[in-house]
Amino acid sequence: MAQVIDPIPNDDQQKLLCCYVNATSKIQVARITNVANWYFERVVFPGQRLVFEALPEAQLEIHTGMMASSILSDRIPCLELSFQEEMEGLLEADSASVGNADVGNPDPVPAVPIGGATSTAL
Repeated sequence: MAQVIDPIPNDDQQKLLCCYVNATSKIQVARITNVANWYFERVVFPGQRLVFEALPEAQLEIHTGMMASSILSDRIPCLELSFQEEMEGLLEADSASVGNADVGNPDPVPAVPIGGATSTAL
């Protein structure tokens, strides 16, 4: 479920669906500061994927946590993080294949629950 605390200012502008992955072993803070009347800041743990909406002109700042401080380590245009067009293409291809699907041969069930969560009984 999406967590929307500070929605994007509604000026009828096109919104991008973006994804950033923290591929480091350090905690990072992702922040957008160049959009007027909007505050966006999220903590991104190592290996975590952050999916968010942004305006095309937005720039994602990545601050890497150090001992008692943080360093601006990257500034990425959100246009480079956008994956909405790719997702729409995948959805179109998937809906086309559903129309030709064999009802007697369902898709296999994933072996690991979605989200990778596992439980053990004590």
